Amino acid sequence: MEDRSLRNEVNLLHAQVCRGLADPKRILLLYYLADGPRRVTDLAEALDLPQPTVSHHLRILRERGLVQSERRGTEVYYALTDRRVIEALDLLRAVLADLLARQADLVDQVVPQKSE
Repeated sequence: MEDRSLRNEVNLLHAQVCRGLADPKRILLLYYLADGPRRVTDLAEALDLPQPTVSHHLRILRERGLVQSERRGTEVYYALTDRRVIEALDLLRAVLADLLARQADLVDQVVPQKSE
């Protein structure tokens, strides 16, 4: 991939996806939506957050194409637009777990353990 193309793609990735994931509440919303479409009130209750806060975060996720909304009568349901976002988040969580494990190993090597 040429450098300019890569730069453009990374800039677009950052603007569309990374900024959408920049708040932990939005990542939690995506995980709650992994089980299927849900109403704002259901999500607010599950996250123990005010409904306006959840609506704000859902709007950001929708604007970035990570979720979609569907009106069913008087209710609006939100759903993931692409299940792969959960797979990507799971991969990032696995990377984090490995990083933390390596850091813990380093600490164990540097800090002597107390003998009982």
